[in-house]
Amino acid sequence: MTTTELAFSLDTFYLLMSATLVMWMAAGFSMLEAGLVRSKNTTEILVKNVMLYSIACVMFMLIGYSLMYGTPDVTSHALQADLFFQMVFVATAMSIISGAVAERMKLISFLIFCVLLTGFLYPIQGSWSWGGGFLEEMEFVDFAGSGIVHMAGAAAALAAVILIGSRAGKYRKDGTINAIPGANMPLATLGTLILWMGWFGFNGGSQLQLSGPDNANAIATVFVNTNASAAAGAIASFVLVRLIWKKADLTMILNGALAGLVAITASPDTPSTGMAIAIGAVAGIIVVLSILGLDRIKLDDPVGAISVHGVVGFYGLMVVPLTNSGANIVSQLAGAGVIFGWMFVTSLVIWGLLKVTLGIRVTGAEEYRGSDISDCGVQAYPEFVANRQD
Repeated sequence: MTTTELAFSLDTFYLLMSATLVMWMAAGFSMLEAGLVRSKNTTEILVKNVMLYSIACVMFMLIGYSLMYGTPDVTSHALQADLFFQMVFVATAMSIISGAVAERMKLISFLIFCVLLTGFLYPIQGSWSWGGGFLEEMEFVDFAGSGIVHMAGAAAALAAVILIGSRAGKYRKDGTINAIPGANMPLATLGTLILWMGWFGFNGGSQLQLSGPDNANAIATVFVNTNASAAAGAIASFVLVRLIWKKADLTMILNGALAGLVAITASPDTPSTGMAIAIGAVAGIIVVLSILGLDRIKLDDPVGAISVHGVVGFYGLMVVPLTNSGANIVSQLAGAGVIFGWMFVTSLVIWGLLKVTLGIRVTGAEEYRGSDISDCGVQAYPEFVANRQD
């Protein structure tokens, strides 16, 4: 075997293993969201995550990949490895939406939107940057997708949340906010740690090549910075909520870690370790303030997805020029504006059409009983249901 053939095999294997780690993030989103919703909606959120991943895979393979990349001239690794790697990214973008609309969206409407986002909306905007389009020509930089994946998914989620409204009882008539705690904090924590682990494939795999000292060193830097930013985000969120409430709010700490991961994703290969820690720490503060701010304007997001992936995704894009000499703030702003505008407006139109046709919200009675019964007919925790008939 020649050196070129060995490098091709090694790079293909590395990309496939990175894609497998990103696929494992589907488990992370499933566990995180299952932990942060009420027990009566657990089965339904799991159905959403399994189905959205499956739909994303089929739609991106059939339509999305060619729409985003055309016929790419891939020479460093197998073309099918590239397809698999890019495919699991689109599933991540869709996963962001499932948590934001949890507990009150019709399953069939969600899945129809999933078909359109993964097959068309995401690939079109992705083609403008990663596909060699006008955003790439403008020198817009987004290494692994703070904007292209995370902010894009959050923009679609924001459109849905605006149209569907808040969960019943979330906001009282006197203006106070009724906290609706999740059912299973161990599951939420496990989901976050799975996502943290999967992110090494998400960011590290985006180097696309392992062979050669330059690639190997770059990947090592990406791994260290990704981990450092997440850790700093968790610590900063912990410190802030202790100062505000004198309590260690686990959900905020988990979102702080995820915020650090999202923020560093735009350029994990260029910061020093110290800078990565600073980026993550600021992200951990931003996400807490954003979650509190969205609650005050009555945008109900049960898992904090819009704040973690949208607000922090934008922040991640904006700090790229601080460490990446190939980026500039004008191009970063333009790229963020184009991605958000496209995803928000098109999603708002699609959600609006679904709302006036099939409807996007379950009935009040169905929401009260829970989506596990109304949509799935299978309860996640049947032994805890009152008056159960054995």
